[in-house]
Amino acid sequence: MFERETQMIRSLLVANRGEIACRIFRTARRMGIRTIAVYSDADAGARHVREADEAVRIGPPAAADSYLDMKAIIRAARSAHADAVHPGYGFLSENAQFAQACLDAGLVFVGPPPAAIAAMGSKSVAKASVRAAGVPVLPGYDGERQDIEYLEARALEAGLPLIVKPAAGGGGKGMRVVHEEADLRDALTGARRLAESAFGDGTLLIERYLPAPRHIEVQVFADRHGNCVHLGDRDCSVQRRHQKLIEEAPAPGLPQPVREALHASAVLVARNIGYQSAGTVEFLFDGHDFYFLEMNTRLQVEHTVTEAVTGLDLVEWQLRVAAGEPLPLAQSHIRLEGHAIEARVCAEDPWHNFLPSAGTLHVADWPQGESLRVDAGFAGADCVPSVYDSLLAKVIAWAPAREPAALRLADALDHTYLAGIHTNERWLGRILRSRVFLDVRHSVAMLDRGAAQFSSPVDAGPAVLVLAALAARHAPDTPSPIAADARRSPWDMSDGFQPNLPARIEITLSSGGRTHRVRLTLEDGGPREALLLAPEKRSARQDDAVRVALAGVSVAEGTLAAVLDGERLSARWFRREAHLHLWIADAHHELLVEDPRTEEFTASAATGGLTTPLPGVVSAVAVQEGQSVAAGELLMVIEAMKMEHSITAPYDGVVGTIHFVRGDRVPEGAELLALSRAGDSKQVS
Repeated sequence: MFERETQMIRSLLVANRGEIACRIFRTARRMGIRTIAVYSDADAGARHVREADEAVRIGPPAAADSYLDMKAIIRAARSAHADAVHPGYGFLSENAQFAQACLDAGLVFVGPPPAAIAAMGSKSVAKASVRAAGVPVLPGYDGERQDIEYLEARALEAGLPLIVKPAAGGGGKGMRVVHEEADLRDALTGARRLAESAFGDGTLLIERYLPAPRHIEVQVFADRHGNCVHLGDRDCSVQRRHQKLIEEAPAPGLPQPVREALHASAVLVARNIGYQSAGTVEFLFDGHDFYFLEMNTRLQVEHTVTEAVTGLDLVEWQLRVAAGEPLPLAQSHIRLEGHAIEARVCAEDPWHNFLPSAGTLHVADWPQGESLRVDAGFAGADCVPSVYDSLLAKVIAWAPAREPAALRLADALDHTYLAGIHTNERWLGRILRSRVFLDVRHSVAMLDRGAAQFSSPVDAGPAVLVLAALAARHAPDTPSPIAADARRSPWDMSDGFQPNLPARIEITLSSGGRTHRVRLTLEDGGPREALLLAPEKRSARQDDAVRVALAGVSVAEGTLAAVLDGERLSARWFRREAHLHLWIADAHHELLVEDPRTEEFTASAATGGLTTPLPGVVSAVAVQEGQSVAAGELLMVIEAMKMEHSITAPYDGVVGTIHFVRGDRVPEGAELLALSRAGDSKQVS
């Protein structure tokens, strides 16, 4: 039947990007469907573009001008002769107008009917609908009257603490928690301002605030023939700022009567709005009772864990249902086996308040192994834009039971190697190994109350510094044919040769704002000992030096192993210019190799332009355009790798164009300012 029915879906455009586009393409290819990608200028070389059979540009980098531009996507679908459009998640996936526009253009929309999307698009309308169907909702107010004084009165009736939400919002945006009556007016007016500016709709809803609930959701699926099933439940309680980070199926520790009631309520919600395709009904569970939260009328990011425990392909189900087929299985034939957990690997820095990170992903080595799955949107050398969601990939582990699944996933994250931008996979591994998670004592408030226990930085101890020095010795700079040839010169050898004496090499490393000196002693061509010296003391015979015996040293491109004081250690490493990445056990260390060539940001004599070998932030500009300076005079200060680097004049000259001001981010290799030699008739800009 599928072959006959899917004649209407011969080609599929995915109106999305990143890992979800790649994941949808994978199923479409297996089903023999031609795949079409769309991309903005920021994604011209992206992985999802490379993996599609065809790709169409839809606009500039800003999402509003590309992935959120309905007309551009419809034009792309028509120009590529697509039969159907899959919205993925995010962007336009829950936009009823977009679903209708696809249908009006003669395209199959791989998702629910526009009316079903609209029914759940407003939180207040959705709550009224499910309340009428008999599904439990939190006490509060979601009515039409919206003047502030009336909202205050209804809020006090509901009782404190409570939460104020934009009715048209999502992802936690604009939510205000109120614990004291004195804060209520400010919370209401602030939430309204944000709702009007972010969503164009100032309608608010108020509901009782549960301080530490669990976030439980049920995957539902329905077709146009009246069939509706659930595919089990998930727990998504590990969240930061209302954004899910770790999801699992099934939800652990639920009493069976509660689980069955959740499933029945979710199916009731879907049937009540005439739902079709994949959807997720979300609830809050306080340990005794559950309450409807919202319904996501699309495929969820975490659909992978449901696939892992059911053995089903939910994207295939979506395509079949969109093609008019009935659901492939009845409820009685759906089986769940084992436990699956997913971690969202994101471009953010957990050690610095989760600042987002963007740039070139120089290394992207994703884990492989038994019962592991990786849905990645990026590969090595890909650029991670700063204008979109930070999600890089999802790593999923399955095991017969929950704790083995958690530990398998944590180990997989330990074997994930990413460099070039900051990422969160090691931080997620700490959460997975914690007793609060393994004992199911976590809630949506866990990271708000106890994030510090997972976010403390890992110091570079003696073992890390010695291994880093061994890697730095092996690769004085980024490997290249030219560099390899140069190292064959006896004048450029870094073997520390001294006549009639053991060879010694000293390497200076910076980590976490601290400088470390490591002196390697070589005998018979191999390292035999390392001294960790106080950076301010130049003698190797200081009493406070740490001595480490070395044996069995083996260093190759990307890997190294050594016996340090009788203990064998191994690590992965990667070096790009002054940056040295070292992965050992469950930690990722990023160090700066200080070298005469990179201790200062040096000048280019040929052009008169001072450039940066490292990305950073301008913390001070000490000169003005047209100013005369003497050799050695301070020009600019750049903060990079938590250290300040002074930019000094390499010769007497006159300052030309200054390209950056205090606070500017400086990309790698950027020209900071122009400097002409004193007496030159013209300046270089």
